[in-house]
This record gives sequence, C-alpha cells and structure tokens, in this order.
Amino acid sequence: MNPTSARTRRPVRTRAVSAAAAVVLTALGATALVSCDTGSDDTGAPTFSERPTAPDASGFTGELPSSVASSAAAVVESARASASSAAASASAREAERKASIGAEIERSRQQAEDVLKGVQGQGNALGEVGMTGKPRAGTGGVLAVVLTITNKTDEDASYAVQVDFLDPSGKVVETQYVGVEDLEPGEREQPLVISRQPPEPVLTPRLTKAQRY
Repeated sequence: MNPTSARTRRPVRTRAVSAAAAVVLTALGATALVSCDTGSDDTGAPTFSERPTAPDASGFTGELPSSVASSAAAVVESARASASSAAASASAREAERKASIGAEIERSRQQAEDVLKGVQGQGNALGEVGMTGKPRAGTGGVLAVVLTITNKTDEDASYAVQVDFLDPSGKVVETQYVGVEDLEPGEREQPLVISRQPPEPVLTPRLTKAQRY
C-alpha cells in the first residue's frame, strides 16, 4: 500500500465525519428551537404550532336550532292567519255589497210593480223608453234586454216599466218590472232585464207599460 495515498485519504474521511456531525447538530438545534416554550420569553420570538385542520362538516345537518325554527314557524303561521283573515274580510265586504245591491234592485222592482198596478193601458211614458235585445252569445244563452229610459221632461221624474216575455203562441209566460228613480231632465239610464225562463222555447220580449211619476 502506498503510504502517501493513505495519508491523503485520512483527512478526507475526517472532513466527511465532521460534516455529518455538523448536520446532526444543526438538526438538533432546530428541533430544540421548535419545541422551546417561549410563553414567558420577552424576546418576541415567534411561537410555532401545527398547521390547523379544516372542521369536519359531515356532522352538520343544515337545520336551524329548535327555538329559531319554532319562532320562524310562528311568524309564517301568523302571516298565513292574517292573509286568511284579510281574504275573509274582503269576501264578506263583497257579499255585503252584492246583498245591498240586490236588496236595492228588489226594492225598486217592487215599487215599479206597485206603481203599474193602477195604470190603465200602456202608461204615460212608453215613448221615453226604448228596448234592445242582447245577443245570447254574450249572456250565457239566457234571454236579456236593455232598457233605455230617458227623462224627456223639464223636471225630475221616476219611471216604472213592465216587460213581458211571450212564448211562440203569444202567451205571456213571464213578467219583469223595472224601476228608475229621480232622473234629472235629459238624464238617461239603461237597466238590464233578464228572463228566468229556460232557453227553449225561444221567448219574445215585449215592452208593455211605462209610467212616469
């Protein structure tokens, strides 16, 4: 063996061992720094901790707490009750309005019938009343006519009108009365008269009497 070569290799091995030792010491020093508790150290050195992990969302159901859910349900139920009450109130008002209109029409009809009971012939206002039939397509198949009542005098006046419905043989099968009150001079109203008879047989409306009073 060459002595020179052995001496040459020895320092190399020594340097390698020294380098390895330095790496181990460096690693140990780093570990000591990481595990050191600096809670009471005033040097301001940073504290290291493990990386935080995301929360496990698999246990969440997406449901509100019972108290919140109960409160929300109460609000919804209250709103529903209020809406139902408002609808019922509106329906009641509409029913009252229709009942009022119906009562007024019936009162006017009855008054017209009473006025015409004592009238002989066709009355004194037949020339102030016109009659026009309405197409059955627009009335659901029922027979209806429109009266045009015009006050042609120079004073306020009320009118009572009788409309008869005749079958094909000329027999009166239905009579309707219409009243219009307190028309000013030149004023006109157009009440609707509807037959309550079936569509068949076809009836013919006739303006029978009209009295101004």
